[in-house]
Amino acid sequence: MKTKDPILTWLLEGDPAIRWQVLRDLCSADEAKFLRERKKIASEGWGARLLARQAASGLWGGGLYGPKWISTTYTMLLLRQLGLPADHPQALKACKLLLDEGCYHDGGINFFAAMQHSETCVTGMVLAILAYFDFPDARMEKMVEHLLLQQMPDGGWNCESYRGATHSSFHTTISVLEGLREYEKRHPSESVARSQESGAEFLLVHKLFRSHRNGAVVDPKMTRFSFPPRWRYDIMRALDYFQACRLARDPRMDEAIAIIKKKRSADGTWVLQSKHPGRTFFEMEKIGKPSRWNTLRALRILQWYERDE
Repeated sequence: MKTKDPILTWLLEGDPAIRWQVLRDLCSADEAKFLRERKKIASEGWGARLLARQAASGLWGGGLYGPKWISTTYTMLLLRQLGLPADHPQALKACKLLLDEGCYHDGGINFFAAMQHSETCVTGMVLAILAYFDFPDARMEKMVEHLLLQQMPDGGWNCESYRGATHSSFHTTISVLEGLREYEKRHPSESVARSQESGAEFLLVHKLFRSHRNGAVVDPKMTRFSFPPRWRYDIMRALDYFQACRLARDPRMDEAIAIIKKKRSADGTWVLQSKHPGRTFFEMEKIGKPSRWNTLRALRILQWYERDE
């Protein structure tokens, strides 16, 4: 696709995982065109490289959740973020493994022998994977029921609630929200929609990164943009979730939006500010260099937020 915009041209020179999302979200390309590009993920670039690392067992990295970030869970999360077509057989094989090995009697996901309950962050992430790849299994409904029961009075979620935590976690909340959104896209539900509204309100009450008590920044890392986010929360991840849901504009988002605008480089791109330490199969982008992932996400966030201006 030809464009006179140098940033779009640069983005479209990237991996198929970038190109198809640029065509869909920034270029208003017709569906047939961006789906053709999306199909290439399995045979070219980052997606093909990840698929080539899957063992015959269906695992990546020799484990379900660890080692980070080359395990089956985190590789499947990345394949979802790349946009691998949902019917890919290698992904469906891994979905079955995650569910068969992780499904716990309380309805959630527990990969950990030392834990006597499901892990809420992991349950949210695995739900996002299973729902995205449209894995046909009734146990997914139990996962949703479990997550709705785990929602806290302040609207969010916290994987430490079993230890007595009374305030939700940004990290847990965004992972659960992403999972519920993927599920609701294919299985519309009023209860799931209400749950997401409450979870979004939890983030908004905190202006996406501030304490609701004293206004202090909860963690400076929340304003640094990394990709993939793994299990970690940051304001770009939250705003990308909001734009995907087409949430109504809210003034409590304004400060986070201003931070995104401020971090735009003079050349019109956004750099990769950091990475979360851990093992990877390969490097997609370099810290301190222009990031197609961050630029794509920032531009579609701003396009959504400024649509009514």
